Amino acid sequence: MDRGGKSDYVLLLPYYNIRRKKQMKNFSTWMLVMFMVMFWIFRVIVTLSAEFGMDLGGFTPLNKEMEIILLFVTLLCMVLVVKRKIVGALIYLLSYGMYFGVDLVNNINVLLGNGTEDVMSSLTIYTNTFASLIGMIIPIAVLLDLLLDKNRKNNPKDKKTDWFYNNKDFDRKLDDRADKNNYRTL
Repeated sequence: MDRGGKSDYVLLLPYYNIRRKKQMKNFSTWMLVMFMVMFWIFRVIVTLSAEFGMDLGGFTPLNKEMEIILLFVTLLCMVLVVKRKIVGALIYLLSYGMYFGVDLVNNINVLLGNGTEDVMSSLTIYTNTFASLIGMIIPIAVLLDLLLDKNRKNNPKDKKTDWFYNNKDFDRKLDDRADKNNYRTL
Protein backbone atom coordinates (compact mmCIF):
# COMPACT_ATOMS: atom_id res chain seq x y z
CA MET A 1 0.00 0.00 0.00
CA ASP A 2 1.37 3.37 -0.95
CA ARG A 3 0.88 6.38 1.34
CA GLY A 4 2.19 9.39 -0.45
CA GLY A 5 5.46 7.78 -1.48
CA LYS A 6 6.06 6.09 1.91
CA SER A 7 5.73 2.37 2.13
CA ASP A 8 4.52 0.37 5.10
CA TYR A 9 8.11 -0.49 5.98
CA VAL A 10 8.96 3.13 6.71
CA LEU A 11 6.02 3.37 9.10
CA LEU A 12 7.26 0.37 11.08
CA LEU A 13 10.78 1.73 11.66
CA PRO A 14 10.08 3.45 15.00
CA TYR A 15 8.69 0.16 16.34
CA TYR A 16 11.87 -1.69 15.46
CA ASN A 17 14.07 1.07 16.87
CA ILE A 18 12.31 0.82 20.24
CA ARG A 19 12.80 -2.94 20.36
CA ARG A 20 16.41 -2.75 19.19
CA LYS A 21 17.56 -0.44 21.98
CA LYS A 22 17.44 -3.33 24.46
CA GLN A 23 20.24 -5.09 22.67
CA MET A 24 23.90 -4.59 23.23
CA LYS A 25 25.73 -1.58 21.83
CA ASN A 26 29.15 -1.83 23.49
CA PHE A 27 32.16 -3.20 21.66
CA SER A 28 33.26 -5.04 24.81
CA THR A 29 29.99 -6.94 24.98
CA TRP A 30 30.23 -7.90 21.32
CA MET A 31 33.74 -9.21 21.90
CA LEU A 32 32.72 -11.16 24.99
CA VAL A 33 29.79 -12.74 23.16
CA MET A 34 32.17 -13.68 20.34
CA PHE A 35 34.47 -15.33 22.89
CA MET A 36 31.46 -17.10 24.40
CA VAL A 37 30.53 -18.46 20.97
CA MET A 38 34.11 -19.50 20.17
CA PHE A 39 34.47 -21.30 23.51
CA TRP A 40 31.07 -22.93 23.00
CA ILE A 41 32.15 -24.21 19.56
CA PHE A 42 35.40 -25.46 21.09
CA ARG A 43 33.48 -27.34 23.80
CA VAL A 44 31.16 -28.86 21.15
CA ILE A 45 34.21 -30.11 19.23
CA VAL A 46 35.78 -31.51 22.42
CA THR A 47 32.56 -33.30 23.34
CA LEU A 48 32.05 -34.72 19.85
CA SER A 49 35.65 -35.89 19.60
CA ALA A 50 35.36 -37.66 22.97
CA GLU A 51 32.07 -39.21 21.92
CA PHE A 52 33.63 -40.55 18.71
CA GLY A 53 36.71 -41.79 20.59
CA MET A 54 39.18 -39.35 19.01
CA ASP A 55 41.95 -37.59 20.91
CA LEU A 56 41.88 -33.81 20.57
CA GLY A 57 45.34 -32.90 21.82
CA GLY A 58 44.66 -33.82 25.42
CA PHE A 59 41.37 -31.91 25.74
CA THR A 60 38.70 -34.12 27.23
CA PRO A 61 35.25 -33.34 28.63
CA LEU A 62 35.01 -33.64 32.39
CA ASN A 63 31.62 -35.34 32.20
CA LYS A 64 30.04 -36.01 28.79
CA GLU A 65 26.42 -35.88 29.92
CA MET A 66 26.91 -32.75 31.99
CA GLU A 67 28.87 -31.16 29.16
CA ILE A 68 25.94 -31.63 26.76
CA ILE A 69 23.51 -30.09 29.25
CA LEU A 70 25.94 -27.22 29.80
CA LEU A 71 26.15 -26.58 26.05
CA PHE A 72 22.39 -26.04 25.87
CA VAL A 73 22.38 -23.85 28.98
CA THR A 74 25.14 -21.79 27.39
CA LEU A 75 22.98 -21.17 24.31
CA LEU A 76 20.24 -19.78 26.54
CA CYS A 77 22.76 -17.62 28.42
CA MET A 78 24.14 -16.21 25.17
CA VAL A 79 20.67 -15.03 24.16
CA LEU A 80 20.13 -13.42 27.56
CA VAL A 81 23.53 -11.69 27.47
CA VAL A 82 22.80 -10.28 24.02
CA LYS A 83 19.53 -8.92 25.44
CA ARG A 84 21.56 -7.32 28.27
CA LYS A 85 19.99 -9.37 31.07
CA ILE A 86 22.11 -9.87 34.18
CA VAL A 87 20.26 -13.12 34.85
CA GLY A 88 21.97 -14.61 31.78
CA ALA A 89 25.41 -13.67 33.06
CA LEU A 90 24.62 -15.02 36.52
CA ILE A 91 23.36 -18.36 35.16
CA TYR A 92 26.40 -18.52 32.89
CA LEU A 93 28.80 -17.89 35.79
CA LEU A 94 26.98 -20.27 38.11
CA SER A 95 26.87 -23.15 35.62
CA TYR A 96 30.45 -22.70 34.45
CA GLY A 97 31.65 -22.17 38.01
CA MET A 98 30.13 -25.43 39.16
CA TYR A 99 31.47 -27.31 36.13
CA PHE A 100 34.87 -25.76 35.40
CA GLY A 101 35.62 -24.20 38.80
CA VAL A 102 35.77 -27.50 40.67
CA ASP A 103 37.99 -29.01 37.97
CA LEU A 104 40.25 -25.96 38.01
CA VAL A 105 40.78 -26.19 41.77
CA ASN A 106 41.39 -29.95 41.62
CA ASN A 107 43.87 -29.67 38.74
CA ILE A 108 45.76 -26.83 40.44
CA ASN A 109 46.05 -28.98 43.57
CA VAL A 110 47.40 -31.86 41.46
CA LEU A 111 49.85 -29.56 39.67
CA LEU A 112 51.09 -28.12 42.97
CA GLY A 113 51.54 -31.60 44.36
CA ASN A 114 48.91 -31.28 47.07
CA GLY A 115 46.47 -33.73 45.53
CA THR A 116 46.71 -37.34 44.52
CA GLU A 117 48.17 -38.00 41.09
CA ASP A 118 45.57 -39.40 38.74
CA VAL A 119 46.18 -41.84 35.92
CA MET A 120 45.72 -38.94 33.50
CA SER A 121 48.77 -37.80 31.61
CA SER A 122 50.34 -34.47 32.45
CA LEU A 123 49.32 -33.13 29.01
CA THR A 124 45.68 -33.83 29.78
CA ILE A 125 45.98 -32.15 33.18
CA TYR A 126 47.58 -29.05 31.68
CA THR A 127 45.12 -28.77 28.79
CA ASN A 128 42.08 -29.31 31.01
CA THR A 129 43.42 -26.76 33.49
CA PHE A 130 43.86 -24.25 30.67
CA ALA A 131 40.34 -24.93 29.31
CA SER A 132 38.87 -24.65 32.82
CA LEU A 133 40.72 -21.38 33.39
CA ILE A 134 39.31 -19.94 30.16
CA GLY A 135 35.92 -21.36 31.14
CA MET A 136 36.05 -19.34 34.36
CA ILE A 137 37.51 -16.11 32.95
CA ILE A 138 34.83 -15.62 30.27
CA PRO A 139 31.77 -15.77 32.61
CA ILE A 140 33.42 -13.46 35.14
CA ALA A 141 34.24 -10.98 32.38
CA VAL A 142 30.66 -11.16 31.02
CA LEU A 143 29.17 -10.52 34.45
CA LEU A 144 31.53 -7.60 35.12
CA ASP A 145 30.76 -6.14 31.70
CA LEU A 146 27.02 -6.20 32.37
CA LEU A 147 27.40 -4.85 35.91
CA LEU A 148 29.71 -2.02 34.91
CA ASP A 149 27.67 -0.91 31.88
CA LYS A 150 26.15 2.39 32.93
CA ASN A 151 23.91 2.75 29.88
CA ARG A 152 22.16 -0.60 30.38
CA LYS A 153 19.31 0.66 32.58
CA ASN A 154 20.16 4.20 33.65
CA ASN A 155 19.84 5.96 30.33
CA PRO A 156 17.62 4.10 27.87
CA LYS A 157 17.21 6.92 25.36
CA ASP A 158 16.26 6.86 21.74
CA LYS A 159 17.56 10.01 20.06
CA LYS A 160 15.15 9.59 17.15
CA THR A 161 12.05 10.12 19.31
CA ASP A 162 13.26 12.00 22.40
CA TRP A 163 13.37 15.30 20.53
CA PHE A 164 9.57 15.13 20.39
CA TYR A 165 8.68 13.61 23.74
CA ASN A 166 11.17 15.59 25.83
CA ASN A 167 10.68 18.93 24.11
CA LYS A 168 8.29 21.46 25.62
CA ASP A 169 8.11 23.49 22.38
CA PHE A 170 5.66 21.00 20.92
CA ASP A 171 3.27 21.00 23.88
CA ARG A 172 -0.03 22.65 23.15
CA LYS A 173 -1.22 25.53 25.24
CA LEU A 174 -4.52 24.40 26.73
CA ASP A 175 -7.39 26.42 28.05
CA ASP A 176 -10.47 25.17 29.91
CA ARG A 177 -12.28 24.33 26.63
CA ALA A 178 -9.46 22.21 25.24
CA ASP A 179 -9.39 18.47 24.99
CA LYS A 180 -7.49 17.06 27.98
CA ASN A 181 -6.44 13.81 26.29
CA ASN A 182 -2.75 13.09 26.07
CA TYR A 183 -2.18 12.20 22.45
CA ARG A 184 1.51 11.53 22.91
CA THR A 185 1.13 8.25 24.75
CA LEU A 186 1.20 5.19 22.57
